[in-house]
Amino acid sequence: MREPSYLALFEKKLLSRRRQEVKGLLAKCSLCPRECGINRLQGEKGFCRAAQLPVVSSSGPHFGEEPVLVGRFGSGAIFFTHCNLCCVFCQNYDISQLGRGQEVSFEELASIMLSLQKRGCHNINFVSPTHMVYPILQALLLAIPRGFRLPLVYNSGGYDSVSTLRLLEGIFDIYLPDFKYSVAETALKLSGVENYPETAKSAIAEMFRQVGDLKIDPDGVARRGLIVRHLVLPDNLSGTEEVIEFLARLSPDTYLNLMDQYRPEYRAGDDPRLGRRITREEFSRAVSMAREKLRRVGT
Repeated sequence: MREPSYLALFEKKLLSRRRQEVKGLLAKCSLCPRECGINRLQGEKGFCRAAQLPVVSSSGPHFGEEPVLVGRFGSGAIFFTHCNLCCVFCQNYDISQLGRGQEVSFEELASIMLSLQKRGCHNINFVSPTHMVYPILQALLLAIPRGFRLPLVYNSGGYDSVSTLRLLEGIFDIYLPDFKYSVAETALKLSGVENYPETAKSAIAEMFRQVGDLKIDPDGVARRGLIVRHLVLPDNLSGTEEVIEFLARLSPDTYLNLMDQYRPEYRAGDDPRLGRRITREEFSRAVSMAREKLRRVGT
């Protein structure tokens, strides 16, 4: 079995150097494209409401992820509190927007990772990691000498900074971003972010450069590569066809998980277009488009 790539960085003392570079970004925070510019090292909080220490909502073996991540024993999910997006229909709004979670130490985060490994999880799946990159690296440095060896999954909303992602090269073996929208105006209205489509395209292209197409071991478990999620919204608000076109240009073997589980949550009722689930026909059209362009489509 191929060892996670971060072990080589650890042995060459490069992982610690990357940790320090990321920590430097917190002094005038520019971890994500919002670039709030606040000093998180001094406890200041920007849009994501995160300071220096990690805030964890829950953790445990997760069996609701893609089958290639779940395998037999589950994906070791660690759900971080807060987010750098503010999606009006967020399905986990109690975590991302209402702030349900508990601040933990770096040592406690490392212990959670080791515990999930001991329970047989196939990977550690950091959910909403964008604003928590520094705690992740700090915990990883503490966990490796204690025997931690699982692949790491970067499970984000797709609103990521290329410059930060470059500091993560060789650390994450699996990238799992959303590509939520292909229309900037829709992203601004529904998730409160400027220029989401171009930002997500740049981020996903960088992720693909680092890890390439998804590689699966003989047991059917992902070991390295890119998986992209796209939630189909009512009335094609997510601009599905343009998302698929971009991914097909990136690689026809891009592993795309088309998701049909949209339901009106949080403040979705503020927009009448979001007040219903998608129809069977809407989802079937999305699947047909994806299968026409891509060779690896999950639903």
